[in-house]
Amino acid sequence: MISTSMTTLERRAAAALAGIFAVRMLGMFMILPVFALYAEHLTAATPLLVGVAIGIYGLTQAMLQIPFGMASDRLGRKPVIAAGLLVFAVGSVVAALADSIQGVIIGRALQGAGAVAAAVMALVADLTREEHRTKAMAFIGMSIGLSFVVAMVLGPLLDQWFGVPGIFWLTALLAMGGIGLLYLTVPVPLQTQRHRDAEPVAGQFARILRDGQLLRLDFGILTLHMVLTASFVVVPLVLRDIGFAPARHWLLYLPVMVLAITLAVPFIIVAEKNRKLKQVLLGAVAALALATAGMAGLGDSLGSMALLLLLFFTAFNLLEASLPSLVSKFAPADARGTAMGVYSSSQFVGAFIGGAAGGWLHGQFGLHSVFLFCAAALGVWWLAALGMRQPAYVASHLLRVGQVDAAQAAVLGAELLDIAGVVEAVVDGEEGVAYLKVESRLLDHAALERYSVADS
Repeated sequence: MISTSMTTLERRAAAALAGIFAVRMLGMFMILPVFALYAEHLTAATPLLVGVAIGIYGLTQAMLQIPFGMASDRLGRKPVIAAGLLVFAVGSVVAALADSIQGVIIGRALQGAGAVAAAVMALVADLTREEHRTKAMAFIGMSIGLSFVVAMVLGPLLDQWFGVPGIFWLTALLAMGGIGLLYLTVPVPLQTQRHRDAEPVAGQFARILRDGQLLRLDFGILTLHMVLTASFVVVPLVLRDIGFAPARHWLLYLPVMVLAITLAVPFIIVAEKNRKLKQVLLGAVAALALATAGMAGLGDSLGSMALLLLLFFTAFNLLEASLPSLVSKFAPADARGTAMGVYSSSQFVGAFIGGAAGGWLHGQFGLHSVFLFCAAALGVWWLAALGMRQPAYVASHLLRVGQVDAAQAAVLGAELLDIAGVVEAVVDGEEGVAYLKVESRLLDHAALERYSVADS
């Protein structure tokens, strides 16, 4: 029988790794609502360099996260994750000690170079059984979302207490705490192996990069994080210029973030339950474009900015939740890890482009030009998304079938496809895993379970 609940070890591993992921992202995000104001006092600061400092972590993260993940296959998960957290901590210290914008850029680039995301996901896969891996990864995804919300409120508060250098010092301490958490609470996996559902596979990149549906989603997440980063090159400045003291910015972000999540949840439910993901995505992109265009023309009072930020973050949270679901639905059954790796790298490239473009536009054409740029980019995304196919409403499912040779794997794959509700089946004989796409409402669980060799 397939177990319906996670073991204590699996729950502990998922919680600890989610904590490591969350504290790292918390450190990245906390400066977003405060750095533009702080950077005005740094030596040699220009709007362009301020934007580069905000977004540069995305460039190094995008370049290194997939190589880090692949290195963890050879060198071990924990050493690679610990090394990444140490690099992140060093970058935080460099940024904390810097008195010039160039010094902060170097520190932020080092923070991004501690790119442990893929290695953490691979370790999660090592420590969880196939039938529970999706739960563990969803838990990590929720922790990242929570860290963003907390960072938007905590950043301005900590800035008042310790200043931005203090935030960087705290980030370094959190990273070192993450190393302790890694070695003290995360179990050592009995076996380290490649997991096609959780990590990129070198031979699959060409197939993923030729898939038009996945490329639309990669462009979407790139645009989403480009818009987020570009906007927050200037949002703190706009709030200050309309007379809202920086010390009080958290009082705006707190209710906005809580309300935005509350408003987004019903749309997320409708999108999945009523099979309206494409329609909800198009609506959210349009709402985000409306919010950024509104900031360009109507963001001249606290009330209007509050309403526009609420619309912005409602749409943002909705898209953050919907896009990974779409990637999972469109990705080949045995290439979800590679598809998610490309998607994640696109997200970080977007953060870098947004920071650099937002800073340059601010310097050349003023604050409002950044919002117009964001609205235009979102318009392009909306047009690209319009041509997206309606997704098949299938779920990824992994089944432990035991090691078999290539011929047996082909026969087994054909047999699995004959089961009601199974729409795609790829058996990796070496791993002993069947990667499936299933229609949950139609799936014959009893027939599928007969092929499982999972432990009781």
